[in-house]
Amino acid sequence: MERTLVILKPDAVQRGLIGEITSRFERRGLKVIGMKLMFIDDKLARHHYSIHEGKPFFEGLIRYITSAPVVVMVLEGPEAIEVVRRTMGATKPMEATPGTIRADYAVTIGRNLVHGSDGPETAVREIDLFFTESELISWDRCSDAWTFEE
Repeated sequence: MERTLVILKPDAVQRGLIGEITSRFERRGLKVIGMKLMFIDDKLARHHYSIHEGKPFFEGLIRYITSAPVVVMVLEGPEAIEVVRRTMGATKPMEATPGTIRADYAVTIGRNLVHGSDGPETAVREIDLFFTESELISWDRCSDAWTFEE
């Protein structure tokens, strides 16, 4: 099973889209194995987005991602990274395929609702930034826990 990190950015949280966005990933067959509501501080934001350091939009991105709560989650499933990326849609919402999260709910690249890891190495690095292994609960959909005995 593959794992990936997803961040529901401040605009998703502020607009009340946590459930809608999460349910889209779950309906695709991905399992939530870790989730938390948090503020990303400046140090963590700079580390997370270090690949963009020096680019013109970097400081604005840091100000934005640290401006309000976010939801971070780890999703697990077959080809989870690609499933998440296709479900999110193109980074620029106006270029996103209809039916994707960004096409349906976002308008600008600066407020595109959601971040997802872009590859296996990035996913491992990003998951380690936001979660300890003890915070992740990998579980089986076909569990005896669903049966009840009296």
